[in-house]
Amino acid sequence: MSERKPDVKLADISPEMNSDALEIATKAIKEHHLEKDMAAHIKREFDKRYFPTWHCIVGRNFGADVEHEAKNFIYFYVGQLSVLLWKTS
Repeated sequence: MSERKPDVKLADISPEMNSDALEIATKAIKEHHLEKDMAAHIKREFDKRYFPTWHCIVGRNFGADVEHEAKNFIYFYVGQLSVLLWKTS
């Protein structure tokens, strides 16, 4: 199976967090079958590494309108799955 390369669509995040988000999401997608479990995995990892409170949505078809802390937002694709990750205070 070929490796799916993440495709960042919109980001307001540090380069380190950007890299971590793509790595963690790719791992979560490989390890879990359900989108809710993928999102929980990504959220937990970001809460551990960058302190709460992070939120994550993973799916093929969704709309969102969120407010986030500055420099704490990223939206990207891994294959057919969209990942939206953001932090609130």
